[in-house]
Amino acid sequence: MADPEPISTRRRRELQRFLAQLAPDGGIEAGDLAPVDEALTHTSAGLPRNHERLEFLGDAVLRLAAAEYLQRQHPQLSVGQHSALRSLLVSDAWLADLGERCGIEQVLRVGRRTSHDRSARRTLRAEATEALIGALYVSRGSLEPIHRWLTPHWQRSSAAILADRHGCNWKSALQEWSQGRGLGLPRYDCRDEGSGHADPQRFQCRVHLEGRELGQGRGGSRRAAEQDAARMALDRIDQTAEDGSSGAPQRSQ
Repeated sequence: MADPEPISTRRRRELQRFLAQLAPDGGIEAGDLAPVDEALTHTSAGLPRNHERLEFLGDAVLRLAAAEYLQRQHPQLSVGQHSALRSLLVSDAWLADLGERCGIEQVLRVGRRTSHDRSARRTLRAEATEALIGALYVSRGSLEPIHRWLTPHWQRSSAAILADRHGCNWKSALQEWSQGRGLGLPRYDCRDEGSGHADPQRFQCRVHLEGRELGQGRGGSRRAAEQDAARMALDRIDQTAEDGSSGAPQRSQ
């Protein structure tokens, strides 16, 4: 791959000002601004280097950093709770909101047509934020700047999610758990067993993975029943991990 184009003095100052406000205790210093500039250049800008490569890397870096954060800050949570919380702390919605709070659009280079597409702005912010995470990792060669930037935001989000008993997306957490172990996707089978629309236990749902039933749940809607079943499945997985039994599917060979 060709060497990156030199960064103009104006662009360099713009990027430095942006990084300086990312962390409350003095900002983030990048050892090399070239990856940062690349991360904040959207494909629509039509330039030789763009955010896509660093967005891919940023996805992996983000998940690792989030896992480390949860181990340090919330060691009391179960495996299932960790998975559920992490799925929210690395989601596109969370990244888009973070990008908005940080003002990432102000330093993001995009094509003219894309800049006027208001419907795509959340996606742009999420992609750019994830790419910037990858860029900071490349620039510094460690997770330290990632933690300095993201930890205060994760702390606020985690507190709000954990205070809301319905805050965790158990389905996403179960899917992340299964895919992380080389298993298939969970399958949900729901039945309408209620007597009317107001019945809070109207739907019964069973969740299966690798041909085995992992949990059952109920709810006033199919979605609520699926979430309850996924929660029960994760509880079973946690119990299996604690007692060493074989109640959950194992990694495929």
